[in-house]
Amino acid sequence: MKKILITGGSGLVGKKITEQLEREDYEVAWLSRSPKEGRKTFIWDVEKQEIDPYAMRWADAIIHLAGAGVADKRWTEKRKREILDSRVESTRLLFEAARTEEEKPKVIVSASAVGYYGMDTGDTLLNEEDKPGDDFLAEVVKKWEKEVKHFESLHIRTVMLRIGIVLASEGGALSEILRPPVAAPLGTGEQFMSWIHLSDLARMFRHALFNDSVHGVYNAVGPKPVTNRELTEKAAKAKGKPFVNVGVPKAVLRVVLGEMAQMVLGGNKVSSLKIQSAGYKFRYNDIDDALGQLFYQYKE
Repeated sequence: MKKILITGGSGLVGKKITEQLEREDYEVAWLSRSPKEGRKTFIWDVEKQEIDPYAMRWADAIIHLAGAGVADKRWTEKRKREILDSRVESTRLLFEAARTEEEKPKVIVSASAVGYYGMDTGDTLLNEEDKPGDDFLAEVVKKWEKEVKHFESLHIRTVMLRIGIVLASEGGALSEILRPPVAAPLGTGEQFMSWIHLSDLARMFRHALFNDSVHGVYNAVGPKPVTNRELTEKAAKAKGKPFVNVGVPKAVLRVVLGEMAQMVLGGNKVSSLKIQSAGYKFRYNDIDDALGQLFYQYKE
């Protein structure tokens, strides 16, 4: 497999995966609503359910990352519908495009999310066999994964990576944690955050792409979850920023964020054992190593 088609390629994770694949001389194309300068691009429009028919004929494999950001905007009913539809409808469009082609991609590796388990699961260590939650994000992920599983009926190897909190120097959760002048835990600060370094996540997608024994659902999180307090304090120290060990009150977060506050006040403690058993070896096993690379930028 040399030709990899990526949806959501211009996002944080998509760019990192593209960089790693092209470094190894794979040919990468993005599916996008508009052409991207300097990038092989196939055009699609999820709302209209339209896609360049040549995209599937070209692709040996698909990495599916497309979806509206769950933390980008306040959760109005309209925004919640956008979050759901962007995932379900984009997956459905890919499936229909693949279904009608005689020569189909050999594998699809799709993003999913640890939100499957619910936004607040306490300190119980969760694995891929645990039951789903019943809140908004859990419902989104359940419907999303249901659509992805349809690819199995086309005899396309199907992998779903339930992604945790992605740590990166150029965006994502760390930018939000360190945005205020003074860093502080959220709520009690005792909620678990199952994190993964951006580089490890990109490498995990590659591992799933090229290992035929990898199929089904895997948690895409690092081996050592930490609490919100620990992550915030260590990130502040690495950044050289003041840390105050007084949690931002829950009531304040609920006023500012609305229903979305559940995401930051809750948490998940999620196991990475299954993906490790499938042969994936983490480069960043603990939070100190991850933050050290991100803030001091020593070579990956």
